[in-house]
Amino acid sequence: MDNKSCLAPQALVATVVPPVMIIEFLLGLPGNVMALWIFCCRLQAWRSNTVYLLNLMVADFLLLAAMPLRIDTLLRGENWIFGDTLCRIDLFLLTVNRSASISFLTIVAVDRYFKVVHPHHQANRMTAQQAGLLAGAVWAAVVLVRVPLLSNRLLWNHGNQSFCRSFSSSWALSAGMWLHYVMYLAEFFLPFLLLVFCAVRISCTLRLRGLVRARQVRRAVRVVLVIVAVFTLCFLPGVTTYLAALLIHWFQPQDCEAYLLAGELFSLSLGFTYLNSALDPVIYCFSSSTFRNGLSTSINAVGFFGFDLGHRDSTTSNRREDRPCS
Repeated sequence: MDNKSCLAPQALVATVVPPVMIIEFLLGLPGNVMALWIFCCRLQAWRSNTVYLLNLMVADFLLLAAMPLRIDTLLRGENWIFGDTLCRIDLFLLTVNRSASISFLTIVAVDRYFKVVHPHHQANRMTAQQAGLLAGAVWAAVVLVRVPLLSNRLLWNHGNQSFCRSFSSSWALSAGMWLHYVMYLAEFFLPFLLLVFCAVRISCTLRLRGLVRARQVRRAVRVVLVIVAVFTLCFLPGVTTYLAALLIHWFQPQDCEAYLLAGELFSLSLGFTYLNSALDPVIYCFSSSTFRNGLSTSINAVGFFGFDLGHRDSTTSNRREDRPCS
């Protein structure tokens, strides 16, 4: 199977995915802009948890910056007209968003795990500055692993069309691109197992210690469960369909029709992957009392109705952390 024999337009993707991505963009942009305003204008004392959430939001803005070109291309029948350089940058931003989102979602869940299961662990005394250093190391690792997307040609020509894709049907790949392929799978399965472990250990700890009714502990459980749900919904379809394409490519290299079908299903699944930018504000709401109370204040400022997302036990914390934006 050569590179050109299994390269074809994805008509179903060009029909189904654009409206989905437009909706995700229209939901994700205002949600993350609101989150940016709350974190920048309503937060006075930074903590490790809010540092991680802020970096998750930065990852979402990378996705939102890359989506317009991808939407335009799909509306043109997947014909990329912006050249090779922008193709590399666009795919780089999309992939960095996925890697960074997975990383910071996992860190937020692990942070809650330590607070519930190991309340006296040194990790719970991490300062905002130390959390910032950890976030910087995560970004450095994510960017380093994804550099091959900037250094390899990703524009594939087929007739009078050009396809901007990070996965091809050719095995003649550089070591960097093989690293990209392997990381696509590893960065899902390893964090997913860690998330499941955190959720199970937190639930077991609650029952053993009789803390089922403790408000803060129940909130920690909800945070981890929401992260697991978002993680599964957004990233599992892409990994599953990619594995299917990989197995077909490996065991039935001559079955081009099956490979093209698996590739189209993979491209359709990216609609779920891009959904993370619209769902992450839900995680901010579950994870941060500052975000919840800031959102309530903003909605109430409209004056049409009263709205309360806060909790009684977070009132004092909210007075201490909130300040007017100047």
